[in-house]
Amino acid sequence: MSFQGLNVLVTGSSSGLGASTARQIAADGARVIVNYSSSEAEAEATAQQCRDAGALEVLVVQGDVSKDEDCLRLAAAAEPWGGLNALVNNAGTTKHVPDHSQLDQLSAEDFQRIYSVNVIGPYQMIRAARSLLEAGARASGKASAVVNVSSIAGLSGVGSSVAYAASKGALNTMTISLGRALAPAIRVNAVCPGYIDTPWFSKGRGQETADAMRVAVAAGTPLQVASGPDDIAQVVTFLASPASGHMTGELVRMDAGSHLGRR
Repeated sequence: MSFQGLNVLVTGSSSGLGASTARQIAADGARVIVNYSSSEAEAEATAQQCRDAGALEVLVVQGDVSKDEDCLRLAAAAEPWGGLNALVNNAGTTKHVPDHSQLDQLSAEDFQRIYSVNVIGPYQMIRAARSLLEAGARASGKASAVVNVSSIAGLSGVGSSVAYAASKGALNTMTISLGRALAPAIRVNAVCPGYIDTPWFSKGRGQETADAMRVAVAAGTPLQVASGPDDIAQVVTFLASPASGHMTGELVRMDAGSHLGRR
């Protein structure tokens, strides 16, 4: 899965899965753009970790993917490199309403905010980066890659809220549509993780609930593990790399077997 000399942009990469992905790609000798919306200190720390890991070059670019002008600015940061070989659409958001029967807990504004980041954001990023991804494909002789970070919520309707699950379902459909539309120069795939042990849950539901969820997930999956960001990042980097060069339009589920039910 060598990224030696390749150019990669990872949105939402100041922490969590995005940061793990950026570090793993950087360790292979890539040029990496680390993106953040509001966590500048975390983004700078991630960027330094990428440099220490062996990145050829690391840029830190602020941008909110729900804003088209920010997406254009993010993509433009890669122009001096002459192209992009991979775009990882990792930035995401939610509102935690785990009881999906509580319809009054989600407003139209909640749906619009979640869709603006989780669906419209990746679309705008792909649109902004398309010419650079095509240039990367011409230079390397191999299709460039887009990896959309989705969720099993988009496959099963579970998840932090109805709005979040619906947004990831839309992202999955878009992955299939664009996998067809942008070939052969650009491949588009999605990874659909289950639970990921990051501060996402402690910030949204409190530390006690997050700790209990981690234990329950490990006990309830056939593999009896609670996946961390480094685990999921391995699949993201595979989909972003030339090693997955014959894959497009795929939704890769990675949930430690939770969709199989309890052992």
